[in-house]
Amino acid sequence: MSAATINPHEAAHFGALAADWWDPHGSSAMLHKLNPVRLAYIRDQIDAHWHVDARERHALAGRSAIDVGCGAGLLAEPLARMGAKVTGVDAAPENIAAARDHAGGQGLAISYFAGELAALPFETFDLVTSMEVVEHVTDPAAFIGELAARLAPGGLMILSTPNRTMLSKLLLVEAAERVGAVPRGTHDWDQFLKPQELTKLLEGAGLEVIDRTGLSPSPAKGFKLGGSEALNYLVAARWPG
Repeated sequence: MSAATINPHEAAHFGALAADWWDPHGSSAMLHKLNPVRLAYIRDQIDAHWHVDARERHALAGRSAIDVGCGAGLLAEPLARMGAKVTGVDAAPENIAAARDHAGGQGLAISYFAGELAALPFETFDLVTSMEVVEHVTDPAAFIGELAARLAPGGLMILSTPNRTMLSKLLLVEAAERVGAVPRGTHDWDQFLKPQELTKLLEGAGLEVIDRTGLSPSPAKGFKLGGSEALNYLVAARWPG
């Protein structure tokens, strides 16, 4: 498979944010609020999938993981701390430069690549993650196919993406960008995928969806798992059988 799925405009938009990606109060502040909640879901799915004790600090020891659309490494680094051999891929070279620099400062050995996933030397991974990325690519079906091609037998895939609803258009696009909660131009509502659409793409790639949950705002924590899927949701998938 050699599908080209990077949207150059999207890559340039996110690459321009690379310098302050790790600033919890900067342009990526929303991601810093989202990340702990997404990590909690990922950890729950890892524990369930591989029967790992929830108290185990290195839940991914001896396993490989790839984060596609990794930005400056906000998720890749925690995966490495869980013991995984981690690869990060992003469309923007600026993000990869920031990711390498930050990982080096943390003493983390993460392999980072800029460009198309299909351009990487072929390798499969036990865990494939891609957070808030599928809505930014030129061909979602081809992109999901590329992710599936990288998933090892017995592996686990976890995705998150905004839902295409009137509420997400109002809150994630119009309101959030107007007040500066996310940089203007971050979201194209027409590219958002409904859960059933993403499920169809995953099944079309031969995968089986094993879990789905909403990711919604919480007055106390910023975001929480469960409840409404109207704004955002997470999906876990695997090979059938």
